[in-house]
Amino acid sequence: MIELRHLRYFVAVAEEGHLTRAAGRLGIQQPPLSQQIQALEREVGAPLFLRHSRGVALTDAGQTLLPRARAILGDVDGALEAARRTARGQMGRLAVGFTSSAAFHPLVASLVRMLRQSAPEIVLSLEEGNTQDLIAALRANRLDTAFVRSPVGQPEDLVIEPLLSEAMVLALPDRHPLATPGRRKPPVIALRDLAGETFVLYRRPSGPGLYDEIIAACRAAGFSPHVGQEAPRMVSTLSLVAAGMGVSIIPESMARLAGDGIAYARLDGAIRLEAPLYLARRKAPETGALSRLIDYVRAWRPAPAS
Repeated sequence: MIELRHLRYFVAVAEEGHLTRAAGRLGIQQPPLSQQIQALEREVGAPLFLRHSRGVALTDAGQTLLPRARAILGDVDGALEAARRTARGQMGRLAVGFTSSAAFHPLVASLVRMLRQSAPEIVLSLEEGNTQDLIAALRANRLDTAFVRSPVGQPEDLVIEPLLSEAMVLALPDRHPLATPGRRKPPVIALRDLAGETFVLYRRPSGPGLYDEIIAACRAAGFSPHVGQEAPRMVSTLSLVAAGMGVSIIPESMARLAGDGIAYARLDGAIRLEAPLYLARRKAPETGALSRLIDYVRAWRPAPAS
């Protein structure tokens, strides 16, 4: 049976043209090397070398085998190096999910950019969805990790790691009486001042955490909000706000999505409203590209405000 070492020994002898020099190169004794070459010749059924006083020379069979042996060894070495690079997180595949609001947070954009720059051989697949769909995709092995907004507890099969929490802001039509277009800083509005407003919210089954928090905050401010529209995506709520359908409360990072017809305002902080961001993944060892991503997540720091 031919083994890879037989081919490595054969190539070394062919390149050195001398058994003793090849043995030195390989770090073995000359007699065992001769025995292995003879074993390879028995498998081939023909001599691979002509022996002479100054060393050895390839036979026709040896000349035919040499380029193929080099190619086989090259393929094996390439496969091993690819496996090592995958284990080090330098190549491989990584499927990352995120909710529509998480996509606008600078953390997510920074991570994608860092992965592209530091490990361009990683094939990165991105999928947007609501928290429930992303968690289901994790469990079905369609995703490796996901950035989600809604808390999902700590199920036995998943790791849910809290990353950060950001303030929520008010989005309102730019012609709304509370909007003050042209100001360098957005106005500050008390939540109780929205008691008579119609709200446009992200549909609850898609994001129960943020939906419930907004409802609870409004009740703490002394009123039960009138929800006139529910949108399937948080980005869709902004389109409805721009159309004058009502006001909405969104994570602050989404205010980066400038658009005609929308103004933003800060809430006064009397009632704390924040949007958390979590990283969800299966409960398994962190290896390869996923390990690299998690290292970046833990090392990430926001750029200082200018």
